[in-house]
Formats: sequence, C-alpha cells, structure tokens
Amino acid sequence: MVLKIRVGYMEALRLRCQFYSLHRKSAIAQTSRTRPPISCSAQPSQPSIKVIINGAAKEIGRAAVVAVTKARGMEVAGAVDSHLVGEDIGKVADMEPLEIPIINDLTMVLGSISQSKEIGVVVDFTDPSIVYDNVKQAIAFGMRSVVYVPRIKLDTVTALSAFCEKASMGCLVAPTLSIGSILLQQAAISASFHYNNVEIVESRANSRDLPSVDAVQIANNLSNLGQLYNREDLTTDVKARGQVLGEDGVRVHSLVLPGLPSSTTVHFSGPGEVFFFYFFFYFFFSFSYFSFLYALDIYCRYTLLSMTSRTFKVSCPA
Repeated sequence: MVLKIRVGYMEALRLRCQFYSLHRKSAIAQTSRTRPPISCSAQPSQPSIKVIINGAAKEIGRAAVVAVTKARGMEVAGAVDSHLVGEDIGKVADMEPLEIPIINDLTMVLGSISQSKEIGVVVDFTDPSIVYDNVKQAIAFGMRSVVYVPRIKLDTVTALSAFCEKASMGCLVAPTLSIGSILLQQAAISASFHYNNVEIVESRANSRDLPSVDAVQIANNLSNLGQLYNREDLTTDVKARGQVLGEDGVRVHSLVLPGLPSSTTVHFSGPGEVFFFYFFFYFFFSFSYFSFLYALDIYCRYTLLSMTSRTFKVSCPA
C-alpha cells in the first residue's frame, strides 16, 4: 500500500521524501513566493529476518530451510552442520539452489551476518551437549537463538537463563515445534479434571527415544495437577500395561509401526463414557509442515521482539 500525505519542507526532509510538483505550470510555481504542495509517497519496508539454521543437514533442519524460504519477511542466511559440508543447502533441502553452502563453523557464519548489521536469529537443532556454547556464540555476535533440542536438561536451561540475564539478551527454548501438539496438551489438561482414568498411546516409525518427548510432556503435565489416575490399576508388574510415568498413574503405551504416520492418542474414560484425543503427524518427525512453519515463524519473531533478558521456555501450562 502506498500512503500519500501532505507535509512541510522541513518535515519532508527529515523523512527523506522525494519532492515533485503537483502543478504542471512549474515555472509559475517557482516564481511564486509560496512553495508548491509537496506529496510524500512512502512504502514502509521492514528488513527481513536473517535466519541461520544450525543442524541444517538433519531432516528437521532441511524442513526449516524450506519453511524459512517460504515465510514472508524471513530468509535463510546461513547453514551450519558437520555433514554435507560445502553442499548447497537449497539442493540438500530438495529446492532450487540458494547459493548458501553448508559450513562446519558457526562462528564464521555469525561473523558474516553481524558485519552486515542485519537482524538475525539462530535456530538450533543440534545437541543438548553443545547448545549452551552455541547460544553463547550467537549472543556474542548480537543474535538471539531459538532452541529446539529434545530432551534438553533443566540444568542447561537454567544455565542459559543465567547467561542471557547477564548479557541482556533473550533466548527461546521450544519443547515442540508443533502447534497441534501444544493444543493436544492443553485439551488433555482440560479433560483431566473430568475423568479419573487416562492412557496415552503413541506410534512411531522407529524405537528410538521411546516414550517420545510429546508423550512424556503430556504425562508430566497431567501428573502436575495433583490428581491420581487409574486408581483401580496402579500395578507396575504387568509389562503389557505400559510404562507408568510419574507417581500419578499416567500410563504410556508406545507402538513401533514403520508403515504408518506417527500419532499420539490420549484416552480418557469414566463410568459409561470414553473420550479421547487423536493427533497424528503427516510430516517426518513430530509436526506437520504447516504447523512447523507457523511455529517457527512465531518463535523467530517473538525472540526478536522480546527485549528482556529472560530465557523463554515455551510449554503447555500445567
């Protein structure tokens, strides 16, 4: 949209406007003591957010490259990984070449962005053991971080919070990049006040890291409500009954089904009634593409808007 306003000469100069006469008889206007009206045409433009993907060669990193490329006001500015070094990240993500090679040096990429004085965010998909050092490097170059590292320890989050407090920079630790997963957690919390029996059933393509982060998060949220579930069956001797997480009787049943999309179902039941939430993922890993794009966009912009020094941990409230 082009906004046209009438301003004085001094104000127009301050706004760096371009001047042109609104009258065709410019000669008469120049001889007149009264200056001709000035029109200022301004189309406000916001600088795009430069996003560095750390862990870009991973499947989730490639998905992030696609998501950022398609997002409005965001662009991939760097790709960091120890695998596929030198490869164009666009080709790695099955896109058109972006002319951005994968580099195994986060400091080098951060330095190139900081020299251009652009607004930037580092999205970290690496490992809990190195995420603290990665955030420190990003802050040293004046860039905030969005951290998605499953099973990150609370001690690491506490250390990040203390460091960001001293540096007066924000950092966002996201336990999930799925909007649907968060909605599932919130719905489960709401239903838990009306039912005394709950079972979590999930399916995944492989047996790594089971129970999943989503199932553990849901179980922890339900356990923190101070309610005891499945009172009639609190035994842990029967392995077929699944794994009890916490001390409140929430059971998790993990299925390994390579031929089906990953899913998480929370079953609630009471006398004469059964109610369940079912959430499944079309995309590899624990999110759908659109949900992932939306969440990543929100997290990047929220991290930049936050001018406080706190470390933000996005989670479903218990």
